[in-house]
Amino acid sequence: MNIFKIIFFVLTVIVSGCSPKEAEVSHVKIIPQPLKLEENEGHYLLSGKTKIISKVNTIGEAKYLSLLFRNAFGKELDILPNGDNGIILNLNPDLKPKLSDEGYLFKSSSKNIEIEAATKAGIFYGIQTLRQLLPPDFESAVNPVKEIGIKAVTIMDKPRFVWRAFMLDEARHFKGKEVVKKLLDQMALHKMNIFHWHLVDDQGWRIEIKKYPKLTEIGSKRKNSMINGWKSNEFSGKPHEGFYTQNDIREIVNYAATRHINIVPEIEMPGHSAAAIASYPYLGTKGEKIDVPVTFGEKYDIYDVTKPEVITFLEDVLLEVMDMFPYKVIHIGGDEVDYKIWKNSEWVRKYMQKNNINSPAELQIFFTNNISNFIKEHGRRMMGWNEILGGVKLHEYQDAADIKSDKKLAAGSIVHFWKGDISLINKAVSEGYDIVNSLHSSTYLDYDYKSISLKKAYSFDPVPEKLDTAYSKKVLGLGCQMWGEWIPTVEDMEVMVFPRFSAYAETGWSSNRVKDFKSFKDRLQTMKKRWDNLGIKYAKEELSN
Repeated sequence: MNIFKIIFFVLTVIVSGCSPKEAEVSHVKIIPQPLKLEENEGHYLLSGKTKIISKVNTIGEAKYLSLLFRNAFGKELDILPNGDNGIILNLNPDLKPKLSDEGYLFKSSSKNIEIEAATKAGIFYGIQTLRQLLPPDFESAVNPVKEIGIKAVTIMDKPRFVWRAFMLDEARHFKGKEVVKKLLDQMALHKMNIFHWHLVDDQGWRIEIKKYPKLTEIGSKRKNSMINGWKSNEFSGKPHEGFYTQNDIREIVNYAATRHINIVPEIEMPGHSAAAIASYPYLGTKGEKIDVPVTFGEKYDIYDVTKPEVITFLEDVLLEVMDMFPYKVIHIGGDEVDYKIWKNSEWVRKYMQKNNINSPAELQIFFTNNISNFIKEHGRRMMGWNEILGGVKLHEYQDAADIKSDKKLAAGSIVHFWKGDISLINKAVSEGYDIVNSLHSSTYLDYDYKSISLKKAYSFDPVPEKLDTAYSKKVLGLGCQMWGEWIPTVEDMEVMVFPRFSAYAETGWSSNRVKDFKSFKDRLQTMKKRWDNLGIKYAKEELSN
């Protein structure tokens, strides 16, 4: 061998991460932590020659996996219908009692890698585990001749909760579809399955509704933006605008579906509706023309839900929303309604008296139940923040008499808990409602790290300690919320989201008996390298403490 061949050989070894005798063997650092994991002797050698073995029923997942490796090898891996040497994807419905809808079995040996599950979602999550067994830069560092040893492991894994959500508020600051796709990719890697998309609020309407074009012509634009906190009198001095076309929405819904993520749109009603009222003033209770608000927190106007034309508007909007979003759940918000606006309306007062409605809270429940029935008639299920239950004073601006109610929320509604104490959760589940726990003091990503540290985020349990164990199954899971008032830039958002995002992902997926904060912090060091490669910003001090 001449000197040039020796140099070429050594360079190839360095680039590929292999020694002349044996490929580099990956480490086992997975987030979320699997339910059962056993490390074995040996490894599987993965290279550009590896085949993916998939039947037609998992071809979508096989193509997803093949495309991931195109970034590593400069080409897609071949997909074959049969074989026993390669990455084998196998659907086995008999595993459902053991693994549920999203669990999987993963086994790597010197011969092959086998991913087996009862559903395609389980196969997909097994693929995410395979990704995390690879070096952090494997998918992005193109080298056709590289190879890596996948550590021989046996994993049995399934999620603790069926609802593992991340929420992005774009009503306050619009981010755009490429940012959303990047977040969906992180959700997939972390085995999160619900993208809660807050598209409508006082300060912006971000979704095209063809029957009501002014919602985006007017409602998606504001002249200024409040900055520097809730008590500030300072403003950015810059206009802000943006919205998603229906084609954009469908593109993102399909992108999410490929990653086994369901999207739950939130269309706020009856409060947080100023952008819609600015677009169509007849929707409001005050009967005044308003601009899209430039401040955050202040209550401007709310829908007059006693008017038939307002109900028609909301039903029309929901019909177009349901046409764009195929998932079974539609979120209607329902939080922070300023009842004084209804109380000051003579028309609303007369309507309440005529219909034997004794308080504004009862009017909200009456309205909400009608919306719930409309959504149910179209094969969907309504979800809303826990104010939709009524009967409990949660805000200082509320009068105790205004929130009294003997009316019951429509059966089948999902109560999204965010504010209050354990008694509210007990009330909801004992009355038969499913809940998602997003307690603001533990899950709001706009709160700084002094308020919610990484450790506090990790320690959050969606099932409260004092909840009657008979009702624990009524807790569907958790959501973590990135509210957008104070995150005008993508970098601002990412630093608030990461690394707490990973903590909530592990909380949603992993059993309490395998959770360990010290282990989690160690595994995060590998995830951090992934974020570095992707240019994702994160709170570095939270990883170094």
